[in-house]
Amino acid sequence: MYHRFEENKYPSTNIKINDFKEHLNTIKKNNIDFLNPKNFDYEFNKISEKKKILLTIDDAFTSFYLNAWPILKKEKIPFILFVSTETVGKKGYMSWDEIIRISQHEFVTIGNHSHSHEYLIKYKFDDFKKDIDQSIKIFENKLNYNPIFFSYPFGEYSLVQKKYISNKFDYAFGQHSGVIDLNKDKYELPRFPINEKYGDLERFEFIIKLLPIQYKTLLPADKLLSESNNPPSIIIEFFEEQKNINLINCFSNEGGDWKDSKLKITNNKIEIVLSEKFLPRRGRINCSLKDKDSWRWFGTQFTLN
Repeated sequence: MYHRFEENKYPSTNIKINDFKEHLNTIKKNNIDFLNPKNFDYEFNKISEKKKILLTIDDAFTSFYLNAWPILKKEKIPFILFVSTETVGKKGYMSWDEIIRISQHEFVTIGNHSHSHEYLIKYKFDDFKKDIDQSIKIFENKLNYNPIFFSYPFGEYSLVQKKYISNKFDYAFGQHSGVIDLNKDKYELPRFPINEKYGDLERFEFIIKLLPIQYKTLLPADKLLSESNNPPSIIIEFFEEQKNINLINCFSNEGGDWKDSKLKITNNKIEIVLSEKFLPRRGRINCSLKDKDSWRWFGTQFTLN
C-alpha cells in the first residue's frame, strides 16, 4: 500500500521515487509476478504455490500521477488506485479526467475509498451509509460503474460497517499487515503499508518473501473496541492440518509500546492474552512463524471508539 510519491514533507505516507523504483526492481529480481486486479477473482479462489504481488495506491494524489504513474505506465505494471470522490480535482489530487484517462489502460483498476475519507468509524450508521452511497453514485456517474474493490479509510471499520460494504463491493482492504490467501476474509484483506520509515529495501525484500499464516477464524469479529472490551479477548482457530502453531510468536502495541504477547495454546487454538489496554486510536497485533525455510505472517488491527 502506497500513498504519496516524492512528497517529502509527508514521510508517514510518502515514498521517495528512487526507492519505489528499487521496490519494483526487487520484485522482479525475486521472480515474483505482479497481480492484475482484473484477475483477482480467479487468483483469490485457487490454490497456488506461485506468489504474486498486488500494488495498491490510496487517495489518488497528484504526486502519484506525476511521479509513479509514468513508471507504471511504461512497464505496464498493474495496480489498484483507490479514490475518495470528494477530493477529486482539489489541490494536490488527481482530476476526474486524469482518473478516467488512466483507467482506460487494461492494467489499471480503480477502487472506491469512500466519499469523504473521514474517520468513518465515528459516524452514525446512517451517516456512514450516506457517505458510501454518495461515493457509489459519483463513481457510477463518472465511470459508469461502481468499483468492485473498496479500501477502508485508515483501515478502520466496525462489524456493521463491514457488513454494509460486503453488500456493495466484492472485496475490501484494510491497513493491517499480512499475506492474502484463499482463507482470508474478503472484506478484511491485509496490505503492508509502505512509506519512508517502512520502505527500506531490507524490510521490503523481507515482506515480499513472506507467506501467509492460514487460520479458520479470528475473534472478536468486530474490530471496533470500546472501554468495556479493551483489551479484547483474541482467539485464533487454526485448521487441524496447520502445523507448528506452538512456534507462532505474536507482538502488539498494547499500552503504547510494541511488546511480545502472552499466548495460550490449546489444541488448534491460540488465545492472545493482553495485559494492557490499547491506546487511541488503533491497536495492532502481528504474528509470525518460522516455517521450514520461510517466514509466515499475519496481522490484525483494532480501532478505539
